[in-house]
This record gives sequence, C-alpha cells and structure tokens, in this order.
Amino acid sequence: MKHSVFFAALSLPLSACAASASGDGPSLAKRAVEGRLDVVPPSVEVAPPGPLPADLAGRLARWEADGTAGQQAFAAERGAAATLVSAAAGAPVASERWVVAQQAISRLVAARAPVTAALADIDRLYLERQVEEQVGGLPDIHALRERLAEQVSAQDAVIAALNAELPGG
Repeated sequence: MKHSVFFAALSLPLSACAASASGDGPSLAKRAVEGRLDVVPPSVEVAPPGPLPADLAGRLARWEADGTAGQQAFAAERGAAATLVSAAAGAPVASERWVVAQQAISRLVAARAPVTAALADIDRLYLERQVEEQVGGLPDIHALRERLAEQVSAQDAVIAALNAELPGG
C-alpha cells in the first residue's frame, strides 16, 4: 500500500513534464518585447577634482599656519610640563606640586588650541564640501586635514602620558 501511494505521488509531476514536452504548455522562446530593454547604458564621465578655489586657498594657508604655530607653542610648553609632572609624581592629590603640574598640563592644552581650532574648521569645511558635492580642492583639503589630525593625535598622546604620571590622573 505504501508503495502505490509513493508511485502515484511521483507520477503526478512526471505527467506534467510530459504534457509540456508535447507542446501543450507555454513556449520558452524569446518574445518580441523582451529585447526592447537590451540597451547599453551610456557612459558617465566624472570630472576629476579641479584646483583649489582661490577663496579656499587662503583659508587653508591660514589653517596650516595656525597648525604650525600651535605645534611650536605646544613644543615650547612640553618640556616645562614634563619637568613639573615628574616633580609631582609622588606627591599626593591636591598638594602644591600636584596643582602646579596640573596647571602646566592645562597650559600645554591651551598652547595647542590653534591646532585643534584649525582641525575643527577644516573638518567642517570638508564635510560641507562633500555634502554640497563640490570636489574642487578636496585632495588639498584632505591632505591638510590629515596632517592636522596627526598633530592633534600626537599631542593627545603626550597629554595622556603626562596625566597618567600624576596620582589620580
């Protein structure tokens, strides 16, 4: 009994295939309307980024100068801050030496303000130009942004290391 049900179920799909092969089913040949959309899409030319617009060239030069000035000020404060932090390494939190070292770190952070401000400004410019799809000068903007970001990252590492030397830091 089991075998007859199995063979009956198996014969149904096979009989449908036999009916299609005999010509009763729809043809699988290509129809006339199927070829109308076989069109090669037109090529799209994307213009390469152009030179930096004149108004932006001055801004980038100013930000680069700010970055250089901030890096020099940071370097000038770094030695004094490191000396004061080393002197306060064993001092208790809120002691005179600890407070003086914290102030030195604060001066170090303040000295790098031109770099962080320039990075913030160039980040804003970079995002605005991408949103507005203005590609002119983007390579120059990106290159300066990367240099400023590297400076800020290196300065962050110095500040973190100095803070780590202090108790409670």
